[in-house]
Amino acid sequence: MKNLVTIADLSRGEIEQILDLAESFAETQTRAIPKVPALRGKTVVLAFFEDSTRTRTSFDLAARRLSADVVNFSAGSSATNKGESLRDTVETISAMGVDAIVVRHASSGVPSQLTQWTEAAIVNAGDGWHQHPTQALLDAYTIRQRFGSLDGRKIAICGDINHSRVARSNVQLFTKLGAEVILVGPRTLLPPSLAGWPVKVEPDIDVLLPEIDVAYFLRIQQERLSDGLFPSVREYRSLYGLTLDRSHRLRPDALIMHPGPMNRGVEIDAQVADDPRAVVLNQVSSGVPVRMAVLYSVLGPGQFDTKFEAIEAASLPERQPTKNLVGEDYVADKQVKGDR
Repeated sequence: MKNLVTIADLSRGEIEQILDLAESFAETQTRAIPKVPALRGKTVVLAFFEDSTRTRTSFDLAARRLSADVVNFSAGSSATNKGESLRDTVETISAMGVDAIVVRHASSGVPSQLTQWTEAAIVNAGDGWHQHPTQALLDAYTIRQRFGSLDGRKIAICGDINHSRVARSNVQLFTKLGAEVILVGPRTLLPPSLAGWPVKVEPDIDVLLPEIDVAYFLRIQQERLSDGLFPSVREYRSLYGLTLDRSHRLRPDALIMHPGPMNRGVEIDAQVADDPRAVVLNQVSSGVPVRMAVLYSVLGPGQFDTKFEAIEAASLPERQPTKNLVGEDYVADKQVKGDR
């Protein structure tokens, strides 16, 4: 896998391989030293032209825990403020010998365009209303951790579907993994046309509550209110918010999800956000191993390998592989010899 721009680039098999690899990386995160040398010598640039906390921090941790060098590119203090074009900026960064660029941009299509301007691997961290593939992967990982598989699961995505890159990525990924997806929300917040979307639409969230496995709520942006797309926050909450009363109608094993940041009391009531079925923090913690798996998939030895024999051979050529890179043999070896 050279780049990750959209979920459409991935087959079901590739998605499952990334999620399997993420599970292997997750095992390393509970150890005293949660790092592996899989990408030692590689340089990853985080080029965020749009504000982010969760995604930037998650990618930063993921790259460092793979032992890559990380450069945080600040768009606010870059030459783009002096009139430099995006192409010139990317070509300048690439000329410094970087291996991957993780890009987030407010304009749809920017990551795809960047693949034409650089030999570095491009990973899309969110572009406009278009795609957010690693969010979809970590969401699927979180669901799979609870249910084992998405096959046959019924997932309702509620909120501002039309302006949501998360919704577009999740619909593609969830349905590729065999889930049934139902969209819920005001007609003004649904796409004008759903042709080609493998989904159902249900205007009444109360009809769905007893039968869904996952209730996935999207953030309502206040600017949509000024656009006149719904009358008021109070009315939106009464019709589509996950209130305490509605939460009682969910199945005991159902999951409550949100990509963050959450407007407590709008999409999800404060008491419900702390419900044991709410896995919002699990989604956040899933982001690190999933993004480790993505970075390894675009920068590693060119294949998915959940056992890590190939990682050790690529990262530590001076040593003969023992069992696996992230197993106890490696940890013990590092304690004796030091992490050279």
